Formats: sequence, structure tokens, C-alpha cells
Amino acid sequence: MIAFEQFEAVDMRVGRIVEVQDFPEARKPAWKLWIDFGPELGVKASSAQLTHYPRGELLDTLVVAVVNFPPRQIGPVSSEVLVLGALDERLGVVLLRPDKDAAPGAAIG
Repeated sequence: MIAFEQFEAVDMRVGRIVEVQDFPEARKPAWKLWIDFGPELGVKASSAQLTHYPRGELLDTLVVAVVNFPPRQIGPVSSEVLVLGALDERLGVVLLRPDKDAAPGAAIG
């Protein structure tokens, strides 16, 4: 069990993927993503092991990400946010995303 205050410390926001690039330098197959979190946070970079999603399906989709972890260096990419997903044995990471059109930067709570 954790205290509710610990949960509140995790800043999760809605973002819109605005760019997807190949990431051949990654040890495990991954995409380089740029995600727009609205005017307050702007566009942040991330590396995500979502290769069962085609590039076209990721582009312009909404995702949920943790935006207040320190950046993590993944090969040549500084991953600024952690895109959230469910771990599925068959598929790998299955994205957590809003089922309606939420505004980029909207807080999850």
C-alpha cells in the first residue's frame, strides 16, 4: 500500500503524439515519439516499445504519460516522459489512452 499523497506526486497528463520516428539504435525494438502536452508543458520526447503499433496508428493519437520523472537516456535519445501502457504477454505494451478527445496537457487524477 502507498499513501494517497505518493500517488498525487506522480504527474500524469494526456498528450498527443505529433511525430514518430524509427529508433534503430535501441536495444529492443522501439519508436522515438514526440508528444504534445499543450502550452504549459510543450512537446516532449520519449522512447516507447510500441512496435506492434504501426507508425500511422500512433501519429495523432492521444496517450497518457508520466511527465515528472527525470529524463532517462536511452541510447542517443533523452526520454523526457514515460508513456503508460498495460503489459500484455502476447502484444507487449498496450497503450493507455483516453476514449474521448481530451485536451493535451489535461491532468489524470
